[in-house]
Amino acid sequence: MNENETIGGREELTRREFLNTTASGIGGMALGAMLSREGVLQAASSGAEGTLNPMTPRRSHFKPKAKACISIFMAGAPSQLDLFDPKPRLNELHGQSLPQSILDQARFAFIKPDTATLMGSPRRFKRYGQSGMEFSDLLPHLGRCADDLLMIRSMQSEEFNHHPGQLMMQCGVSRFGMPTMGAWLTYGLGSESEDLPGYVVLTAGRGSSGGATLWQSGFLPSTYGGVLFRNQGEPVLNLQSPRGLPPTLQRRGLDVLNQINRGRYQEVHDPEIAARIANYELAARMQLAAPELIDLSHESQTTLDQYGVDRPEPEGKNFRGSLPHLRTFDAFARNCLLARRLVERGVRFVNIVHASWDQHSELDRNITYNAGAVDQPIAALIQDLKERGMLESTMVAWSAEFGRTPLGENRPGRDTNTGRDHHPLAFTTLLAGGGIRGGQVYGATDEIGWGVVDRPVHVNDYHATILNRFGLDHLKHTYRFQGRDFRLTDVGGRVIEDWLA
Repeated sequence: MNENETIGGREELTRREFLNTTASGIGGMALGAMLSREGVLQAASSGAEGTLNPMTPRRSHFKPKAKACISIFMAGAPSQLDLFDPKPRLNELHGQSLPQSILDQARFAFIKPDTATLMGSPRRFKRYGQSGMEFSDLLPHLGRCADDLLMIRSMQSEEFNHHPGQLMMQCGVSRFGMPTMGAWLTYGLGSESEDLPGYVVLTAGRGSSGGATLWQSGFLPSTYGGVLFRNQGEPVLNLQSPRGLPPTLQRRGLDVLNQINRGRYQEVHDPEIAARIANYELAARMQLAAPELIDLSHESQTTLDQYGVDRPEPEGKNFRGSLPHLRTFDAFARNCLLARRLVERGVRFVNIVHASWDQHSELDRNITYNAGAVDQPIAALIQDLKERGMLESTMVAWSAEFGRTPLGENRPGRDTNTGRDHHPLAFTTLLAGGGIRGGQVYGATDEIGWGVVDRPVHVNDYHATILNRFGLDHLKHTYRFQGRDFRLTDVGGRVIEDWLA
């Protein structure tokens, strides 16, 4: 029988064709099993035919303590010396120079080392709670949460410019095109929310240097990237259907797109196509879920007041943390309340970005404004989560790209010693909930706040420990891209056991 003979009216397969088609079938089953394990090829419960859903919840490496994370990122870098890390000796040395041995090795963004002098802080610090944790007079509300907080005074980074530093803190490395921590978490664990993204971003203030690179998916499928929400008006730009488009017609269009995309996926098995299908379907469901999310009318007046919703702006203008047309105090309060509502609805990661804390001049005036905008809402968020029994499974993180120098800013053309320069050698972050042991201060800086003298913490250590609380081993939580296994902690990182509850 030759290659063109038929049996019963059908073409007979050659041995080569048989092996090729059989291997494809076996390979397809193997690929399907692999994608199912990875959560890429699992049918969603909605829809008669199901859909490829990369966000299906997945198991962690070991039993997790945390289920969701609310990351509050203070872009621009607050002065730890005026908020968290009191230095009486720095005040005594105000106006004096740093030793030349330190200046010879230091790198600055703007300070001129030859004429730089130390600058003390006018802030008054107070101890709070059983832990006796110290906060400045700018953070009285947050101070009352002291026994729920882990204060890390010994953070370190290599980056002393904003965008690289922000990428470092969000992505674990300071390179473009890398996934952020929120993307890594949703890639590893999926999301329990069917009608909202697994990773949501809320912003307030002027906007950060890093912009959308601070919530990108990088080389991970795009469905793991952050989705920017607004706290008033249309929740997501262009989410609503155009006027006059009947829902039935929209549904038919989505079904056609779904059919085309699924057909293409069966041909090439590209996870990005699965992400595209999931994004189209999610957008349709969000048209109903997102407006309800930002509608705060069902929240009690007590809750709204607790967060500071509708607070008036302080008198004055041109504050570093806002613009004249923005109501930052109200916006940030709404963001914190929305973060709780998002977590309640199963969203895995919420990133609240507030900018800018880049206070090279008029530090006292601008840090007072910024701290006033964030202190009450963040404290209300922590207390609200605790009262609802959600803090144990929800991690709240305060972070920034670096800290500020104990030296005053002396850049030509500016008033001398009214602000502080960038300082990655020693800064402070906060963690609460989600399996973190609160009521402790970890690490310490020297008497003027220049360098770390006790238990230094690198950004990669910080990320490794956060992943641990979500049941993820940072060494195993990888993604192969261009022939290499990448991870959030790059080639470093260690879990800090002292932080674990």
